[in-house]
Amino acid sequence: MINLNGITTLIFDFGGVLIDLDREASVAKFEALGVHHADQLLNNYVQAGIFLDLEKGILSAPMFREEVCKMAGKDIPDQLIDEALYAFLLTIPNEKLELLLRLKSKYRMLLLSNTNPIHFEWAKKHAFSYDRHTIDDYFHHCYLSYQMHCAKPDALIFEKLLKHANVAAEECLLLDDGKQNCDTAAHLGIKTYLVQPKEDLQPLFE
Repeated sequence: MINLNGITTLIFDFGGVLIDLDREASVAKFEALGVHHADQLLNNYVQAGIFLDLEKGILSAPMFREEVCKMAGKDIPDQLIDEALYAFLLTIPNEKLELLLRLKSKYRMLLLSNTNPIHFEWAKKHAFSYDRHTIDDYFHHCYLSYQMHCAKPDALIFEKLLKHANVAAEECLLLDDGKQNCDTAAHLGIKTYLVQPKEDLQPLFE
């Protein structure tokens, strides 16, 4: 259980909190394409190199694909590059989607994710399509790093969210699997909960 007194707004992370991840599968696919140090660039919490630039919107999807080809030293079809990224994402358990739907009737629901346009377009089509729903059925607004041009754990992304949502930090609860992200948010006055891998979130709201 979490003390939800005074909380009006729930801020959910995406990867590792809602959707299960398989970093190793993505690393293996990129290495098979010729990106031999993908293991150093891909992370469950914050990316590095061109992957971070993609998440911050510094690189567009086409520019990212070009950079992958340069790193591999060969032309690679866009589809294979995208599939290597998709391998990072698994599924959102149905019970978590059902929980989000229930919570939306009581709280302002926000998604705050370090993500990229290739991942997120896939997620909108596949991860949130449970029972014919769309992502708009779960969240009032999605705050995405590639659109905001900053990424967690930078305090700026939290500050931008609070300003855009016009909500006080003390009215928000962040559910995130990254300790640094929670620490930054807590410093700003946001209540936080550090989610464990594959944790069932339903008991937190009973």
